[in-house]
Amino acid sequence: MIKQVRVDELRIGMYVHRLEASWVDHPFLRNQFKINQISDINKIRKSGIKAILIDTEKGLDIEKQPAVEPSALPAQVEPVEDRAENSTKPQSSLQEEMVKANQVRQEAGRVITDIMADARLGKRIETERVTPVVEEMLASIFRNQDAFLGLTRIRQMDQYTFEHSVSVSALMIAFAKKLQLDQATIWELGVGGILHDIGKLQVPEKILNKPGRLTDQEFEVMRGHVGFGYKMIDEAETIPRRARQVILQHHERLNGSGYPGRLSGEEISLYGKMAAIVDVYDAITSDRVYHKGKLPSVVLRQLVEWSGEGVFDAELVQRFIQCVGIYPVGSLVALESQRLAVVVASPQKALLNPVLKVIYDLRKQRLIPPEVLDLTDSVSDGEDRIVKPVSPEEYNIRIEDYLVH
Repeated sequence: MIKQVRVDELRIGMYVHRLEASWVDHPFLRNQFKINQISDINKIRKSGIKAILIDTEKGLDIEKQPAVEPSALPAQVEPVEDRAENSTKPQSSLQEEMVKANQVRQEAGRVITDIMADARLGKRIETERVTPVVEEMLASIFRNQDAFLGLTRIRQMDQYTFEHSVSVSALMIAFAKKLQLDQATIWELGVGGILHDIGKLQVPEKILNKPGRLTDQEFEVMRGHVGFGYKMIDEAETIPRRARQVILQHHERLNGSGYPGRLSGEEISLYGKMAAIVDVYDAITSDRVYHKGKLPSVVLRQLVEWSGEGVFDAELVQRFIQCVGIYPVGSLVALESQRLAVVVASPQKALLNPVLKVIYDLRKQRLIPPEVLDLTDSVSDGEDRIVKPVSPEEYNIRIEDYLVH
């Protein structure tokens, strides 16, 4: 079916049937093509084209639900209930996408590591290198969100700085997708996420990796990383506005207790509020030199508590929980059947009943051949259920063995 859409309705996976412009007025070699990356959308936006014809038989249709404006977020969204969502189904299977997502994640790690290395040497930050890797992350998350988000649970403590940057970028993309923001905005938030902590390069390593509590003076130096980061990217014209808001506001708090501007309420942009939630979630669930990472489910509960105290936006916290799931992909859970399982998919319509890979027998205290258990399947209803999340280290289980392979 041929359908006319606005430029702000474009998304990856659509098939352009005709651009409403002459051939010499647009930057593409062909009038008909599939949109495979966010740069295609950006080119169309910059060309000044207002409307486009798409072919829904050759590509994706527009979303059935309109984009959600920040002011239109629902007043009450319960994170503990199963909630249906009319979002696009994954375009690739978990295992198929896991391979691609792992390659993109590794490339993202290399890019941010190189950028940080150059910055330490006083070289100009080549922010344009971030653009293609964020586009690849966005495409992967739109194909199958569970694959990339599952990989963010595979971490090494000595590589925290760049792994945290990649994870925050991926989570920002998924979070923005959940809020149905347009894809150009989602891309900008991904860029902001991957560069949000770039200012920590100016913080002495003895403070950055101090195993104990920071003194007041040391904390002031640490707080300075936001300003350092903003100054470092301020000279780069390629950093979009929304990405800058992520970098500058990810430590602001709704009640005014954050930094560097002690902003509060509506003084903080939607994107700053989102980044604050994502940054704290990823930081606390990660192993650091000065603390052991907490289980995702524990941190999600803390986010709800803190939102009740006015630290974070309560509605956004609940949307974020719906985004990552009550039991995020990569979590290890204990079942009523006295077995352990890895969460491999977290369907939006059944947050309490994810897809699992059963791997361990608690009675016999040994690993067992992996078995997929889909708790969303009506056939398995009542057959088994999750009792609680558990720590992989307690059973010497490597989560990556059951996600990547």
